[in-house]
Amino acid sequence: MIHAIRGTYDVLPSEIGIWHALEDRLRQTFHRYGFGEIRTPIFEATDLFVRSVGEETDIVSKEMYTFTDKDETKSLTLRPEGTAPVVRAYIEHQLQNEARLVKLYYIAPMFRRERPQKGRYRQHMQAGAEVLSSTDNPGIEAEVLELLTDFLNGIGIPDLEVNINSVGDRQCRPAYIQSLKTAVVARAEHLCEDCRRRGERNPLRVFDCKVPSCQPVIAELPTITEHLCQGCREHFGRFKSYLAARGIQFQVNPRLVRGIDYYTRTTFEITSGRLGSQNTVAGGGRYDGLSEDLDGPPTKGFGFGMGLERLILSIPNTARIIPDYTPEYFVAPLGDEAFNRATLLARKLRSAGKRVYLDFDARSLKSQMRLADKLQAKSVIIIGEEELKSGTLLVRNMSTKEQRTIREEEL
Repeated sequence: MIHAIRGTYDVLPSEIGIWHALEDRLRQTFHRYGFGEIRTPIFEATDLFVRSVGEETDIVSKEMYTFTDKDETKSLTLRPEGTAPVVRAYIEHQLQNEARLVKLYYIAPMFRRERPQKGRYRQHMQAGAEVLSSTDNPGIEAEVLELLTDFLNGIGIPDLEVNINSVGDRQCRPAYIQSLKTAVVARAEHLCEDCRRRGERNPLRVFDCKVPSCQPVIAELPTITEHLCQGCREHFGRFKSYLAARGIQFQVNPRLVRGIDYYTRTTFEITSGRLGSQNTVAGGGRYDGLSEDLDGPPTKGFGFGMGLERLILSIPNTARIIPDYTPEYFVAPLGDEAFNRATLLARKLRSAGKRVYLDFDARSLKSQMRLADKLQAKSVIIIGEEELKSGTLLVRNMSTKEQRTIREEEL
């Protein structure tokens, strides 16, 4: 027997309801805040992610699914994250000419070769949003966090905590990175091989390390807070004031750098206490300059990504938001002539927007009633010899067990 690949999964009809509910609510929320949907290919040129996400990040160095096109020598990669493809599309289609503020969202599969665990898969669904514009007004960031908390509170995620930080910009961050590099090199003997390598090439990535023995050393490393330039301090201060004005409570976490190189200034994560140690529900930040790094026009950017599998694990009562897909009517014909009438009836009901299940197996009435109960049908319409003669229908309410004979036009 051939099984699904490790780190992937099938969503069965009995499980799809929560996915539809989340995707519908996400789209409604995005549209309320003025975002339009964008869909990009599932694979891109590998160079797109190397240049944007960063060569020393775990995503690029360990987790990407990369292959060479059979007809070409070009290296291609299944997208591991959503921001870089959206920015590539923004540049390619010159979307900056359409509006001063471009607000895009996506709901799409991503691919990373991570160690599979609860809520983390090698193919996973991610929802995300990106704001691309000529302004770095921190009000944009506050509105995006308002969108996120609006959505998460609306679906009942408990124990939410918003963590924020500023990682500086391209003016003030180099001095901090040099200071951080000196500190990492001085403690190299107490760090793992990955941390030692990153300390030399990209010290910020040391904060991504999950090795337990490295954590006490990482806790002693200098943070960027005292290295921020005046512009970054003012930007971060305004961002915090905008969050407070919206009633969004937050914690400043000076070690929150996120695992991607393109972030500048603001970074954030939203966590839920319901998820244990791996508790991040959504995360993102500002990425001014990414467009220029990809040969595009000068552009300010801010966005986030949110894994839907982990989101589902966070919801304490999924039944509250799952749509009802069970049949409103189960049509039970008894015999060939009854089946022909049942076919026409099912078509009329479906045309009227009703969910109808029509049995094709010529079962006994008892067997059909058992199947209707298993499918959780609301009502069963029985068409037998008597109903054919009289031109009526026998309708049974499956909750109350009440039966009544009606004419078809009464249905």
